[in-house]
Amino acid sequence: MGTWGSGNFDSDTAADHLSGITGRLVSEIGEAMAGDPVGLEPDEYDGVAVPCNVELLCLMAEQNHVGASVPEPVVAEGWKKTFMDVWERTIDGLEPEPEYKQDRRAELIRTFDRLIVLAEQAHTAR
Repeated sequence: MGTWGSGNFDSDTAADHLSGITGRLVSEIGEAMAGDPVGLEPDEYDGVAVPCNVELLCLMAEQNHVGASVPEPVVAEGWKKTFMDVWERTIDGLEPEPEYKQDRRAELIRTFDRLIVLAEQAHTAR
């Protein structure tokens, strides 16, 4: 195993560890997206956890450490479409305040768009 610096993520072992963590996030998001769409509704667990996991994945990938993995761009784009379709179809049933609805939609789109950009960058770098 190689070490190339003194940082916490500057070794093959650290890269393997980071790959495992980001891989689990990718898997969890993928499983939620492939499951029953009801689980993605805004008041359901995965409706909250998926954006959190996408955000965590982005935060790790943006550090540019070796081992951070993201999905293929087409997968990230599909996740955004699936999630936002469910959100748009169900949010009004929760009767949110208009400002919250607008702000939350914008935040969700920004979050998924960050992942798409990171996925495109990772795909181009290969």
